[in-house]
Parts: sequence; structure tokens; C-alpha cells
Amino acid sequence: MGDLLLVRHGETEWSRSGQHTSWTDLPLTGHGEEQAKSLAPLLTGRAYARVLASPLSRALRTAELAGLSGAMADPDLHEWDYGGYEGVTTVEIHRTRPGWDLWTDGVPPGPEGHPGESPEEIGARADRVLARLDAALAGDSGDVVLVAHAHFLRVLTARRLGLPPAEGRLFQLATATVSRLSTEHGRPVIAEWNVRP
Repeated sequence: MGDLLLVRHGETEWSRSGQHTSWTDLPLTGHGEEQAKSLAPLLTGRAYARVLASPLSRALRTAELAGLSGAMADPDLHEWDYGGYEGVTTVEIHRTRPGWDLWTDGVPPGPEGHPGESPEEIGARADRVLARLDAALAGDSGDVVLVAHAHFLRVLTARRLGLPPAEGRLFQLATATVSRLSTEHGRPVIAEWNVRP
């Protein structure tokens, strides 16, 4: 049975400043590119049944620099749609909504095409990804790698472990890290989390 490796993309200007970034397609910073390259030793020497990435350039570039050639873009790996909070920091949101929490309070609608998403909507996307990967993970052709974004990967982790989507709040995820979900006695478990070279 294969493991599920989760790779968060390298640093962007907005990940560094703490701005919510979903559809804004920011490139990696120079530091983010170096971070992505540094992941290669953590990812080499394994057989991969599938390598999927968010269609956003920061994820695809991270996959490329980390040595994951041939990563296929999967739109379901896109980051949480932050709606009207795109580009806004939590500190800025708290000025008008003290105590606001993404996981429980959601986001206001944004511009056309970006209505925002709830944890349950992200959970549905994560469930679709996991369902498509079941056969690959159950086989013996290798591990599966997903290169994507912090909040989405946190929700996917919660769903893989059988938790409600909002429990993704329990799994902090830094830029340019590798995490590994495995199994123990037939149950999904976290084998490694937030690993950096």
C-alpha cells in the first residue's frame, strides 16, 4: 500500500506577508524557489504511482524544482476560495471582525466567479481527490504525491483521517514542507508532518 505525500508550495510574497491567497496566481519568491529545490532529497528514491499538483504556478513550479517531473495539474487541488478576503491578512480582518476564524466563520463573497468556500465545500473537493486516488494508494506501484496549498492540504488531511473538514485547523502547515500520510493496522495515520530538509 502506498503513502500519500503532501507538499506545500514554496514561499510567495503573500505567504510571507500572511495574505490569503487562493486564485491570485503569484510566483514563488527567490527564497521560495530555493525552498522548493531543497525538497528534492526528501522526494527522491521513491516510486510514485501518481504526482498531482494544483494548476496554480506556485504549486507547479514547486513540483518542478523539487524534481517531481510530469506532475499533472488537478483543479480540485486549488486553494480554498477566500472570496472577499483574497489578499487580506487575518490581522486586517480582525479589525472589523474581532475573533473571526476561517474554519468556523467562513468568508464573504468576492468578485464574480469567486463566491468563497466553506470547509464543507473544500472537504467535498478533498473527498473527490481521495476517491480518485484510492486505487493508486491501494496498489503496489508506489506512493502518491500532491503538491498544493496549506488550507486545502489541511482539509484533505482531516478527511483522510476521517475527521470533519473544519478539523483541518489542527494541522499547521509551513511553506515548502513534506508531510506523509500512511496506514497503521489498516487505518490512515500521520507518519510525518511539516518536514523540511
